[in-house]
Amino acid sequence: MTIVIRLLNVLRQALVYGHTAGFHNATPMRKTILFATLAFAAAANAQSKRIYIAPDDHTDYMWTGDEEAYRKAYLEMLDYYLELADKTQGNPPEYQSRWHADGSLWLWTYERNKTPAEFRRLMDRVRDGHISFPLNALVSTYGGTPTEAVLRGMYYAGSLERRFGLRIPLAIAMEDQTLPYGLGGLWAGSGAKYSWKGICGCLTQLNPARRRPHEIYWWKADDGSRILMKWNSMRGDAGNRGLGGYAEARTPAKEIEYVDHDADFRKRYPYPVIGIFGKGWDDLKTLSNEFVTVAQAETTPQRQIIVSNINDFFVDFEKSYGKTLPEFSGSFGNEWDLYSASLTEVSARVRRTVEKLRGAEALASMVSLRTPGFMQPRRAARDLAWMDLGLYWEHNWTADGPVISREARAKWERKIAGEIESYVDSLHNDAAYALGGMIRMPAGKRRFYVFNPLGWSRTDAADVVYESADRVHVIDLSSGEETPSQLVWLPEDGYPHGRQYLRIWAKDLPAAGYKVYEVAEGAGRAFSAAAEVQGSVFENSTYRLKVEDRGAISSLADKSRGGREFAGSTQNSRWAINDLGQDPGLLEVENAGPVSVTLKATGESPLAHTTRITMYRDSRRIDIRNDITENFDGTHTWGFAFNLKSPDVRHEEVGAVIRAKYLADGGNYSPVMSRLEWLTLNHFADMSGEDGAGVTLSNRDCAFMKLGNTGIHDGVSYLDSKTPQIQVLAGGQIDAPQAGIPKQGGDKHFLQRFALRTHGRFDATSAMRFALEHQNPPITGWLRGQGDAPETSFSLLTTSNPRVLLWALKPADDDAAAGLIARFWNLSDTPQDYSISLAGGIAKAAHATHIETDLAAIPVESGQVTSRAAAHQIQTLRVVPAGNAGRR
Repeated sequence: MTIVIRLLNVLRQALVYGHTAGFHNATPMRKTILFATLAFAAAANAQSKRIYIAPDDHTDYMWTGDEEAYRKAYLEMLDYYLELADKTQGNPPEYQSRWHADGSLWLWTYERNKTPAEFRRLMDRVRDGHISFPLNALVSTYGGTPTEAVLRGMYYAGSLERRFGLRIPLAIAMEDQTLPYGLGGLWAGSGAKYSWKGICGCLTQLNPARRRPHEIYWWKADDGSRILMKWNSMRGDAGNRGLGGYAEARTPAKEIEYVDHDADFRKRYPYPVIGIFGKGWDDLKTLSNEFVTVAQAETTPQRQIIVSNINDFFVDFEKSYGKTLPEFSGSFGNEWDLYSASLTEVSARVRRTVEKLRGAEALASMVSLRTPGFMQPRRAARDLAWMDLGLYWEHNWTADGPVISREARAKWERKIAGEIESYVDSLHNDAAYALGGMIRMPAGKRRFYVFNPLGWSRTDAADVVYESADRVHVIDLSSGEETPSQLVWLPEDGYPHGRQYLRIWAKDLPAAGYKVYEVAEGAGRAFSAAAEVQGSVFENSTYRLKVEDRGAISSLADKSRGGREFAGSTQNSRWAINDLGQDPGLLEVENAGPVSVTLKATGESPLAHTTRITMYRDSRRIDIRNDITENFDGTHTWGFAFNLKSPDVRHEEVGAVIRAKYLADGGNYSPVMSRLEWLTLNHFADMSGEDGAGVTLSNRDCAFMKLGNTGIHDGVSYLDSKTPQIQVLAGGQIDAPQAGIPKQGGDKHFLQRFALRTHGRFDATSAMRFALEHQNPPITGWLRGQGDAPETSFSLLTTSNPRVLLWALKPADDDAAAGLIARFWNLSDTPQDYSISLAGGIAKAAHATHIETDLAAIPVESGQVTSRAAAHQIQTLRVVPAGNAGRR
């Protein structure tokens, strides 16, 4: 039996690592004999037990140690395990040292503190399987993370793939008891094939001892992609230092005996290929050869113990049992994810910056095609920003560590947020300024561009800084006609009384492109007002609102639907839209003109706040800006109550638009092992009624929402899908006082913006378009100099299929010659074909992972490329422009 196991392991090692002396160096004849022998052995002993034990040191960043402590620990541990790999190189493969680093930050740190030769040595050990790491920067809680931030946090791993010619198949999310549904599709689209999750079972409202639906399964995303997931039920007597915990292999010999002999486990997990992962628990560092000695000592004729890098277990398991595994598709909600709302304004700053990146990168794409070196001096700041996006939601938002104080944790989060902002703000400002110098303009004219960063034509308000009080009018140079314009004062950091802008109604802005407008002296023609105000009644061509003096909307009548009322009351809950509380305030008109009208409401309770509600000319969008202007320590929400019967809620979670019902009711939430009081709210939530009509709520700054009277009792969440109300979390220390940052870290100002539109039957593509237009206003800049870009309008990229939305357009990370990265999202329920065109044509193209590693070339025909996106799929393409796009 031992010989059979040894032969099987030689083949396994050859398949997993491709480097063993017993296979790689064999003669052709010996390989033939070896394969035949192994095939016979495998057939005769298909059920031989193989137990993989994987050592790691779980990183509790800014909890067990600060940045400097972990910098030293990473370097010491990686050096130790590189040496141990060398010392055990002569052992049989299953007894050679292997080590798993639980985030790419380990390698980032090593590369920045070691010589190139030392880093190559580390990467050689990654390539041969003795060192492994996942795509993610560190262990994070993902429920409050914007979709694009998830991807950027894995970009350093993607750069390592391309630089060293390897693929990283693992992604992980540990300790937190919950997990978003859409995360699996994002990971799969980034190249991940495997994941394992071990929970803490602490600081939880759930019952961690409950059995999971599956111990190992295919985690299937809504686009059809799959990840092989090992998520064992927690072993009650061992807690998180036994199977199902985040340190399963804390005592590897003890856990080997458990999985080999425990009858209940063997019933739930009938497979003879078993993984036990994780040693370090909460230790700062782990330096031990224990796994090598345990594997040797615990191997018997009935079981082979294998020192593992985690990936090898999954390769073996998938090959042996992948075809018979069950699939699971569903979300488990949020728990530790919620603690980022205890520093809600800092978290909102990061969310805003991620959204601002969309416009900054679209501008940079246009500028880079004319100035190939534009991105080069920004690479260090960019790479730091990507790593920071992988760190900001690091899982120790519990902030209850034995070493790092809550104040220190909050200070670190602010530092990370500031680094992300610094890169994006600089890129945005420099690219916007550069575009102003690229566009042709005759001498003596005052002109500005309006740039649309989105991938479709749109009409919207656009604001350009304008400090003069002179009466002017504005000409659209594409049509030669005057466009409505007005002067507005807008709140802005650094300007206590606001700042003046010239606001225009910009019609038919081209996709990923600009139009140019000219400012002419004189008042110009008289346009009708965009909306009218009579007392608390606020009305434009589409809606009639009743706005309460505290800023809540108590009536929302859609005039295009016969005056149908969408604002509603619910029993035992708030009765209005955008309602922070019932106390009175002061209502006044702030800005009024032919483009827009803004009502301003000021209230003092339950928190001091200012609300601005804006309606636009002939627009279906109602903008809401809320500024909370005092510190708070409780949990506060903005209530949105709608007049909708049998409400049906869809919302963007993390990388997926999902339905807020239980799986058995046609929704996407697991009824067991889930925490559902606060659901993820990324770009939008939508509530529709039984007649098909509904309301889309766009969300720019917040991260979580509660449906109706949803709650939790005795470790079980109850999802209220019947009450037509959404409560958006303005901030709070959920699970206080044990978890999170008290009193919002001392912050006294919180910016929280929303937009509303009514609609007929729900359409996810339309809802996302609406949210992206609200959250990505047109970008403006004054023209200067004598550039040669088109004088009146220009579109960089167009897409043939309106069902497929441009999600990101950016210069490729590697260098200018690598072209542009274009990411698309098919939000429809069916596969969609679409073609892409660039101004000037496309020279070559490829499908790529979301972290920019090429997968396969795409044929180019007549300067265009065509692709097919699966239903609900996010798809990334690399396109290399032909010539110098944009010149005419």
